Amino acid sequence: MTMAREEEKQEFQGRGPRLVLFPCPLEGHLNPMLYLAYLLHSKGFSISIVHTKFNSPIPSNHQDFHFVPIDDGSPEKQAATEDLMGLIKALNVICAQPFHDRVAEMLAEGPITCLISDALLHFTQAVADRFQLPRIIFRTSSITSFLTCAAFPVLRQKGYLPIRDPQSEAMVSELPPLRVKDLPNIGTDKVDSLYQLVSNMINETKTCVGVISNSFDYLETTSLVKIRQEFNMPIFPIGPLHKYSLGSSGTLLTQDRSCMTWLQQQAPDSVIYVSLGSLVVLNERELAEMAWGLANSMQSFLWVVRPGSVLGSEEVELPKGFEETTMERGRIVHWAPQPEVLAHSAVGGFLTHCGWNSTVESVSEGVPMLCWPCFGDQRVNARFVSHVWKIGLPLENGLNRTKIEKGIRRLMMDREGKEMRERAKILKAEAGNCLKNGGSSFEALHSLVSHILSL
Repeated sequence: MTMAREEEKQEFQGRGPRLVLFPCPLEGHLNPMLYLAYLLHSKGFSISIVHTKFNSPIPSNHQDFHFVPIDDGSPEKQAATEDLMGLIKALNVICAQPFHDRVAEMLAEGPITCLISDALLHFTQAVADRFQLPRIIFRTSSITSFLTCAAFPVLRQKGYLPIRDPQSEAMVSELPPLRVKDLPNIGTDKVDSLYQLVSNMINETKTCVGVISNSFDYLETTSLVKIRQEFNMPIFPIGPLHKYSLGSSGTLLTQDRSCMTWLQQQAPDSVIYVSLGSLVVLNERELAEMAWGLANSMQSFLWVVRPGSVLGSEEVELPKGFEETTMERGRIVHWAPQPEVLAHSAVGGFLTHCGWNSTVESVSEGVPMLCWPCFGDQRVNARFVSHVWKIGLPLENGLNRTKIEKGIRRLMMDREGKEMRERAKILKAEAGNCLKNGGSSFEALHSLVSHILSL
């Protein structure tokens, strides 16, 4: 053993029980895993984070943790994120042996109490079994979307899947209030690969020793009851994770914090925040429709337009005349500190793709949503925002400037939007209550720590 390895072994022997966390290398998965790492570290655990070289976190930003890189075949970034199905499938094959080897090395340095891995990285269960390590999965999407994925065999048998246009508006009677068009997808024509990925994920979940969720009881009460009935294992809804405020996220994009100064100059509830996350890509027509919908609404806006967010172009060119038209009431940034933006009093609405992180962050701050879901679990989330929690409006059947303008006005100016804002404030209060001593997430976290220590 080298001198460095010997020092590392001694270092870990002097810390608390060691957990190995393995996030999926996508922005929406990496961030909540790092929030989870800070939370578990605050409870006395030593944290090692295994990560791919692709979309690698920056270790110097998280000095409480030990980072362990593994070989991932070095996928080309843009191609990988344009083919998410291919990326996830490849990671589950290419990373298996390197992960096995690194776990063996870490065990030589000292014991590992538990492996916590992203649910999409289903191959990690086989590695955990090989070394007789307990594995807990971390769900970065909703409990409801997980149950929907678990129902895929039944949905296929009954003809809901694959989705066909003539039946897309039909209700899925087994999963109210979802319609066929709301079922999860990854925008791929390789449906067999998608079904196999989902099947592997669900099957390997059934063999793990617990599920951690970035959700909370009040938000998904019915789904939590159902998952506990269907899966005979402990479920720990400890969210919203970003509200613990114990450390920084692992954002892979540089935040433009100047937008916070701009927000300070705006009136309460006057700004609609617009962000479609880190993966959604628009075509030129969709960008133009979004731009002129914002302009025509006459509402103040903060719009995140990240580089590469328009198909086939790294540099985004906004429609001619748009910036001049909206200069007095609009702000455009490449990336924003989203939790802080949504918490700002000037923000009164959120035009969002309804990724789970964005949804939970918006709920946690009492901000109603204008929903334009694109892929994955986003349609499930959007349906619950609009039809269960009733704190948002859907934008459906493509981006259209007239629909965007009307949606923004309804959300920000009409009585309907005011009522949604009141309901959103109730959810905000419940999100805060669940983290307090005796709250549901507080108790779930206590149970999680006890569960890990008992393994």
